[in-house]
Amino acid sequence: AGGVDLEGQEEIKRTVERTGSDDVIVILGTPTADSSKLYALTMTEGDPTWAGALAGQALGLPVYHIIEPDIKAAVDSAVYEAEVGVAEMVMDEAEAIVEAVREVRQRNTTL
Repeated sequence: AGGVDLEGQEEIKRTVERTGSDDVIVILGTPTADSSKLYALTMTEGDPTWAGALAGQALGLPVYHIIEPDIKAAVDSAVYEAEVGVAEMVMDEAEAIVEAVREVRQRNTTL
């Protein structure tokens, strides 16, 4: 399975080149721990599949998942419920997803 699609990788790369990465964070909404880890790695260390614009491009962007408590708390509760609520309820791997993204984030804060 691929990470962030090729068009998305190109857009993120252009955005970071244009604005820098200081004020950029990535919020994922991926449905599984594996996909969440792959996307998080792509945003931090570069495309691990070596297929897209971020192959070998370590952006080092901080990555969070929308269901992480700190992110959830920062979103208006009505908006969160409307946009994420049902999806979060049916996620079988919620804890594993949060842990996978945290693991990648922590790994990249020590680089």
